[in-house]
Amino acid sequence: MTESQFWELVTRTSPQQNQTDLAESLKQKLGPLSNDELRDFDKIFGQQMRRSYSWSVWGAAYIITGCDSEYAFAEFRCFLISLGKQWYDIVVAAPDELGKLLEWPEKDGYAYPFLDEYDLIAGQLYEDRGDDELPYVSSGQASPAGKKFSHKKKQLKTTYPILSAAFPF
Repeated sequence: MTESQFWELVTRTSPQQNQTDLAESLKQKLGPLSNDELRDFDKIFGQQMRRSYSWSVWGAAYIITGCDSEYAFAEFRCFLISLGKQWYDIVVAAPDELGKLLEWPEKDGYAYPFLDEYDLIAGQLYEDRGDDELPYVSSGQASPAGKKFSHKKKQLKTTYPILSAAFPF
């Protein structure tokens, strides 16, 4: 599996696609893959999860949704991956740019940038085929890369001016 094949599989078809439809779509796409391809897919997914495990990306998630737990941040990073390679690369390099995303999946009228267990789909399919499990690889290091973001409104507005304008607090 190449990285470009990976991105074709994980990228959502529309910005508002809800997490249930997106997860079902990924399951359908991964179903025909061999066990080796599922292992490769899972490895690339894990690499991308680790690559986005930074305080600056977490700060963006905090502004948008108040994201304050490891679990929610993992779901947020799955959402970032679902945006596709171009958006993902932009946000990892400059998280404030996420404020330029015009359409969001929503829940109860609010932006809902989370994908629950999107990172586990390949492993679940692999496990369903036999008694083996994919090797566990952590989706992050001991702590996020970089310097922890400040929760102070003034500092957040300075660090994330685009996101702060798009998601006023």
